[in-house]
Amino acid sequence: MATYLLVRRKILITFAKISVMHEEFTNVPFTFGTIILKTDFVNRQKEIKLLRQCFLSGTNVILISPRRWGKSSLVEKVAESFENNKTLKICKLDLFNVRTEEEFYISFTNAVLKATSSRWDDFVTNAKQFLSQLLPQVSLASNDETTLQFGISWKELQKNPDDILNLAENIAQKKGIKIVVCFDEFQNIASFSDSLSFQKKLRAHFQRHQNVSYCFYGSKRHMLIEVFTDTSMPFYKFGDIIFLEKINTKEWVNFIKQRFEETNKQITDSQAKKIVELVDNHSYYVQQLAQQVWLRTTQKSNKKLIENTHQSLIQQLSLLFITLTETLTNTQLGFLKALLNGEQNLSSKEVMDTYKLGSSANVVKLKRALVDKDILDDMAGILTFQDPLYREWLKRYYFKLNC
Repeated sequence: MATYLLVRRKILITFAKISVMHEEFTNVPFTFGTIILKTDFVNRQKEIKLLRQCFLSGTNVILISPRRWGKSSLVEKVAESFENNKTLKICKLDLFNVRTEEEFYISFTNAVLKATSSRWDDFVTNAKQFLSQLLPQVSLASNDETTLQFGISWKELQKNPDDILNLAENIAQKKGIKIVVCFDEFQNIASFSDSLSFQKKLRAHFQRHQNVSYCFYGSKRHMLIEVFTDTSMPFYKFGDIIFLEKINTKEWVNFIKQRFEETNKQITDSQAKKIVELVDNHSYYVQQLAQQVWLRTTQKSNKKLIENTHQSLIQQLSLLFITLTETLTNTQLGFLKALLNGEQNLSSKEVMDTYKLGSSANVVKLKRALVDKDILDDMAGILTFQDPLYREWLKRYYFKLNC
């Protein structure tokens, strides 16, 4: 919960800054903090092709990467390519605010009905036809948003959710179409009461579906890996896993240069490359830093301006970083300091004594805790900071290393 609140706070702070910028500049050529589509979307051609193939072939797929690398934008981009396809429907469901099994059923039902209904009366007809035993109650809100609730009690629904979990498959069979259900923030089901039983229930239904396939992704990389690769978990080997990689530097440089040129501003290859390297090719931060450099550039950008903007961006996020750091223990901070100092063998006696890490068993616990907090990412035993700006802030302003 603490991590969720911090992430949410960061997003709110960032959007506040964006809104101020957009008051003065109505044609800012860089986008971040929201789903990126069309001309704002950078490369990912290999992943687009692969994901399209999975959708077309009915293959279940899991997208995995650290936060804010563009998973949601990738799914949206691929879904957009099927907008005019009459035989394949894409259903998207964000589980970000879904905290219980009951909320899941309601959100899932609404998402499937909306994705497969072109009009309000279609929504009502489908609800009555496929969910009659659940006494569906359909309403139209003031914003023309159609929503559905169930007339039966939660206890009754919990005992027999078959009609809901098979809804997409039943509609697909009836209409002679294929459906892809995309779950964003799927790892949130781990917080449900008796989550393991619920996951077993989902798997038991989903694996029997012939006309519906599923796409799972979310912001908690380590949790998704556990859900889909742990042999003891219900969703073990449920689909193909795609590990999203960073967009390469060349693609970013071309994109940044093009956006500057389209708005009658100039930036060189080396300067655009500097922007990318300063934030370690992190998609969200490349767009954000490029935007702020663009805002500060009158005609021609320069290296000093880029470096100053980078430091300014870190300062803008300092309150968030301070708040996050205050949640860490002294031994966790010692672990991070050791990493920043380039220590390789964190379990050696010398390193443990120098940074006061305790025992080798405690080092393992520290690593796990920092991965669970989404501060570090563990990729095949290689530890990296998920947030390159937090890493820089710790190094320069908190620990004051190499300054």
